[in-house]
Amino acid sequence: MDLLSQITVFAYLGVLGLLSIYGLHRYFILFLYHRYYKRRGRAQPPPLAPEDYPTVTVQLPIFNEYYVAARVIRSIGELDYPRELLTVQILDDSTDDTQGVAKREASKLKEQGIHVVYLHREDREGYKAGALKAGLEHTTDELVAIFDADFIAPRDFLTRIVPHFQDPSVGMVQARWGYLNRDYSLLTRVQSILLDGHFVLEHTARNFSGRFFNFNGTGGVFRRRAIDEAGGWDGSTLTEDLDLSYRAQMAGWRFIFLPDLVCKSELPVDIYGFKTQQHRWTKGSIQVGKKLLRSLWRSNQPLRVKVEATFHLSANLCYLLVVALSMLLPLSLVLRHHLFLKGIELWEIVVFMFTTASVFVFYLNSQREIYPDWRWRLKDIPFILALGIGMCINNAWAVAEALLARNTPFVRTAKYRIESLKDSWKGKIYRSVNRRSLLLEFVFTVYMCIAFFVLISLENWGALPYLLLFVAGYLYIFGLSVLHAKR
Repeated sequence: MDLLSQITVFAYLGVLGLLSIYGLHRYFILFLYHRYYKRRGRAQPPPLAPEDYPTVTVQLPIFNEYYVAARVIRSIGELDYPRELLTVQILDDSTDDTQGVAKREASKLKEQGIHVVYLHREDREGYKAGALKAGLEHTTDELVAIFDADFIAPRDFLTRIVPHFQDPSVGMVQARWGYLNRDYSLLTRVQSILLDGHFVLEHTARNFSGRFFNFNGTGGVFRRRAIDEAGGWDGSTLTEDLDLSYRAQMAGWRFIFLPDLVCKSELPVDIYGFKTQQHRWTKGSIQVGKKLLRSLWRSNQPLRVKVEATFHLSANLCYLLVVALSMLLPLSLVLRHHLFLKGIELWEIVVFMFTTASVFVFYLNSQREIYPDWRWRLKDIPFILALGIGMCINNAWAVAEALLARNTPFVRTAKYRIESLKDSWKGKIYRSVNRRSLLLEFVFTVYMCIAFFVLISLENWGALPYLLLFVAGYLYIFGLSVLHAKR
């Protein structure tokens, strides 16, 4: 019994130690953000005269986006950019009535004097990467802007981004994401905080400190030469945007992030849409890491770039660690009573500061940086931890698929044009229910609930709040999955 207790407790402490390394990295991102962005900022490029604007192609990759296709196409028609220099490519791989919607909106753009190219593929080879690649065969424009169907382009999008390309070393400029339906539910509010942390802190810190960051697949503009010299779009991973971003920066192109330029987007409102999106992003990042990290470390890039890229592309491995922690935590709390280990509580406190506390500090800073009412938003931050724990089964599955080189198709995230509390996604098409991880989520939910009551019987009051995060996380995701499966 003592040997089993020792193995369990030390395995638990080892997992905590590994997680604390990534928690410490969050503090490092905060340090970079305040040192390079808050103190120094970035000089604005000189304005361009209207006669100096380059030609731009706006690519709109669409696949079965009946509810939102018209919205994004109309927003492109409202761009404040010379019509004679603008081409809109509607890259429509749809197999449903979205084709009719896209064609009607394309006709309206033509009536406004905008050059529109409607391209429809039958085979979807390469998925989104294949569509973007096919579109490039029909344009010679210097710059290429990309918008997914669930986004809205702000009127001044191009006029604010294009001047940055006066620097011939700039290969891509990315805008920050905003959210049309942030306040729709607890799920969308937590998603918005997670994405704010990624854009406001991670992107800004990496970019302004001279490290690699990535194009996010939408809301950005590429220089055509940068795409070509990096090897073009490649559908071999599920995150073609991350893949191309790293290849382009390794080829010497400089990327720019504009934290003050915001493109509004629609967040997934049902748990299965969110799971699909997270599975794709998680698996894709591990795929890109497997594909490119070895080449990056063999390159002549600075050590700071290599180290940060390794943290960036391997961060989703933490989901495997959270699954392990979920199994070991209750056992460790119970079995440690058989041991007399000095300093274990102190070690847990230190690790807590690097893991759990780092999440609170990180996302608190992201909200404080951009929202005047940031104090009111702090109430949702505890749910970030719970959501991350509850999603670990779904995302660890994605990591395992990537590590085992299991190929899966690109599955889009369904969107329903949900912009306010009045809108509903009930009864709409595109709804899918993937019960792949549901059984495991149920098992972990029951396991955590049992552990919670066992700790109460042992009067281990100090550990209850921490375990309650695991109970809440698994219970929330499992409960939401069951609820949304019935709608």
